Amino acid sequence: MSVIKPSLAKGTRDFSPVEMVKRNFIYDTIKTVFMKYGYAEIQTPSFENLSTLTGKYGDEGDKLIFKILNSGEFLKDPKKKAFDFADEDNSNKLIPLISEKALRYDLTVPFARYVVMHQHEITLPFKRFQVQPVWRADRPQKGRYREFYQCDVDVVGSESLLNEAEFILIYNEALSKLGLKDFSIKINNRKILSGIAEIIGKPDLIIDMTVAIDKLDKIGLDGVSKELLERGFAEADLEKLRPVILLEGTNEEKLASLKEVLAQSETGLKGVAEIEQVFDYVESLISYALPLTAKLELDITLARGLNYYTGCIFEVKTNEVAMGSIGGGGRYDDLTGMFGLKDLTGVGVSFGADRIYDVLEELNLFPASAEVGTKVLISNFDAEAEKYALPIVQQFRNAGISAELYPSSAKLKKQMAYADAKKIPYVVLIGGDEITSGELTLKDMQSGEQKKLTVLGILELLK
Repeated sequence: MSVIKPSLAKGTRDFSPVEMVKRNFIYDTIKTVFMKYGYAEIQTPSFENLSTLTGKYGDEGDKLIFKILNSGEFLKDPKKKAFDFADEDNSNKLIPLISEKALRYDLTVPFARYVVMHQHEITLPFKRFQVQPVWRADRPQKGRYREFYQCDVDVVGSESLLNEAEFILIYNEALSKLGLKDFSIKINNRKILSGIAEIIGKPDLIIDMTVAIDKLDKIGLDGVSKELLERGFAEADLEKLRPVILLEGTNEEKLASLKEVLAQSETGLKGVAEIEQVFDYVESLISYALPLTAKLELDITLARGLNYYTGCIFEVKTNEVAMGSIGGGGRYDDLTGMFGLKDLTGVGVSFGADRIYDVLEELNLFPASAEVGTKVLISNFDAEAEKYALPIVQQFRNAGISAELYPSSAKLKKQMAYADAKKIPYVVLIGGDEITSGELTLKDMQSGEQKKLTVLGILELLK
């Protein structure tokens, strides 16, 4: 029998015990904040019917859906047997014949499917969060994987802008608890962007306009101007756009300027009013919450997922390291319409957990508790010591302290090397003297200090 060289599928990763402790620290911190704000966890299957996913992400997105091959003998079905493989036009028609299921591409479409299927069981507004892996048949590269986790939180069935304000507080609290000290929550509104396109007489070119101005950070004003001209805008349009694109000042000053610019656009003014309402809610809530660590910034160039969002749009960036966005989302008006349940508005945001992990790692922000698995190792020198230690290791565990008894008698050097490799902070040494006296030797692996303590004394110290 030939030996198979072990390898990972491209675009996937293994996570070591140390990495899993850190990842769970991120998820547990974020989940705790979600639950504080009344959100409950759901999970959906790893794979969905292909028809559920197809047509929801655009042509390019559909190409990245991982299809699951049907089981069974393909050519035993007469219809499939008669399929003309030589006809190039038949390639897309083959997919539904050989694949009826697919790995989920994101958490949003399965969530929409869930809401429609359970509409008579859930209470509106329905507030849910979901932390699960998704799969995309993308080209793997640094920071981009074919399997990765999404961390989404949404509320459907509520038009209130209080939801948007609370998402700002959720970002602020969760990222602060993770140790970030300098990050920005950028906010914009689709209606403001629609109003800008309206007042320059190009409402049909809103997508072209926003795609271009969204690149301001990367290509500068000259680059944006050039792209707008290529996309069908005139120089006169650019003269009206430039002052809006380059809006400066406080959020209040930006809003005042926008009111003047958008005076003739009812849609645009509605967007401004929505942003003002969100800011008012945040101001009222923050008096009784954690201080606003985040820089809350109105950014007119923010245009993420414009085809999808209909109201407020969010994006979160850390200012401490060079990294793309670590979160984002917005308001959508017809999430469930694709499954026949019309006019159910919602708003949601996500946390980029993988990017947050990289940020915390780079800034050395993971606390010591997020790096410790086992807290105490009990030595094992011989059969007598092992028998003496068995009830003690269970006492530690019953007290909520993660503990191990070295599984077989071995030399001290080997047992210490094991504790070092696993970064176990304490070792309890039990030899003949300790058994006789009832006082065990506790060694602090970091300082090297040793002290004699009873089991109760060790429990008090470790707790």
